[in-house]
Amino acid sequence: MTDLPWGNNQNLTDEEFYNRKGELINLKNILQSTSQGHAPDLLLTGTRGVGKTVFLKKLKRELDDEYLVVYMDFSKSKCYQKNQMSVVGLMEHFFKELMIESKSKGLNTLDKKIEKYFKSNDFKIKEFVKLDKIPVPFFSTETNEEKLMDFVLDLPEEIYAENMKKIKGVLIFIDEFQIIKELNNYKESFLWKIRSYIQNQRNTAYIFSGSMSLQDKLISEIASQNGAFGGRMISININPFEKETVMNYLYEKTPYILFTDDGFDRFYKCTSGIPAYVNIFASLLPVNEELDDDAIKKYFDKKIQAISSHLINIWARLSFREQTIVIILLEKPLRRIEIANKLEISTGSLSNSLNNLQNQGLIRLNNGSYEICEPILKRWLELEFEEKGIYPYRNI
Repeated sequence: MTDLPWGNNQNLTDEEFYNRKGELINLKNILQSTSQGHAPDLLLTGTRGVGKTVFLKKLKRELDDEYLVVYMDFSKSKCYQKNQMSVVGLMEHFFKELMIESKSKGLNTLDKKIEKYFKSNDFKIKEFVKLDKIPVPFFSTETNEEKLMDFVLDLPEEIYAENMKKIKGVLIFIDEFQIIKELNNYKESFLWKIRSYIQNQRNTAYIFSGSMSLQDKLISEIASQNGAFGGRMISININPFEKETVMNYLYEKTPYILFTDDGFDRFYKCTSGIPAYVNIFASLLPVNEELDDDAIKKYFDKKIQAISSHLINIWARLSFREQTIVIILLEKPLRRIEIANKLEISTGSLSNSLNNLQNQGLIRLNNGSYEICEPILKRWLELEFEEKGIYPYRNI
């Protein structure tokens, strides 16, 4: 076993943080224009496991002394966790994280003004919950979502105005932003509403981040010339590590893992240079044992349950139809009509299932055909069938 950070560890120390120095300096330079009243808005993308969350938390630590930096994960919102996605629920989460971070820095959070606003606008509040001694409201379904968005999205700029002697600006990092896809018909209006506020805020910068490939439709809906932000948003993609970077990383951190040349080539192919997979797989390899191509293939198949644990959890939450679609795509990419024919249903009946699989980052549409975009999930399913003669629809 090694002492590498586990693949799902999102809070790496400065010693564990590796190689992203160029990207870090670039983003810090861009964000620091906020202190001159020129707050930028950025879209940070990359495949699952590439290290976006680790990167954002490192960036937060670097800027915390001078700015109010609020990191929030939309997938941790109560509405998402309870499968009750709503604009009101996301605004509740935004408000909660903003207040907790502001209080932790000892800033004036306009408590009396907020209380008066709630009363004067007749917000329907179901309950107040104490979080870190801060009363956080949860709103009823009767709450006017337009007024709530007005209030919440204006609040960072107002907090800056009250605390400009203490902070140079407000930086809002929204992680797992891709879950807004589950707002369905409300998604586009939600994006345009956010844009209408933040484009005029001079002292509050935003980074939206999520597990999105460069082919993801949501990227164009946000950042393209015809998207909600009209090409004004700066897009930055976090790429997997190059082969040489992975080699240098493992040589530095785990010199006791002994690869032959073809063994390392196979290791890199198995992990695709994605840091989460690199760390997990390397942590499971034996030490002081020569590992060639055949050995790496053997260990990869043997340990794939641990390497793909987060994907298996996603798989378990899919519907039977969604699982069937993935299995149909194991052999080769297929067009929508071909998938429908195999399932003996109409193409229209596929919409929800295909949308959810794309939202989960398991499949993508490429040149008119749907294909699996998680090779480790693909290999796990193939091994399950080889071993048991049936795909793991249930009881995994």
